[in-house]
Amino acid sequence: MKQKVILLASHTLGKGSEELGETILETFFTLLKQNDSLPAAVFCMNSGVKALTDASYASVHLKELEQRGVRIIACKTCVDFYDLGGVLTVGEIGSMSDFIQLASEYEVLTLS
Repeated sequence: MKQKVILLASHTLGKGSEELGETILETFFTLLKQNDSLPAAVFCMNSGVKALTDASYASVHLKELEQRGVRIIACKTCVDFYDLGGVLTVGEIGSMSDFIQLASEYEVLTLS
């Protein structure tokens, strides 16, 4: 995982039930944080930025990943679109330029 960046494009994982998708996303990050090898970064775009709020089950695990040195980045355009500027509880605001730079350095694993 060290040579990867995770692109989180949705606040759920998979298609179908939103409730199930939120649970699956939480499980993914729960298991990911237990690994010794962590990704370089998690870049959140589109509704993926919602995972960086306390309304998301995944946010607590993303906080722990951030504390362990994983960069957690929220797309500014997406944060503005969903009006989440004041409610993000984890991560930093970034831009698509940040993602392009990460993608040029690391393999991208897309979650949607």
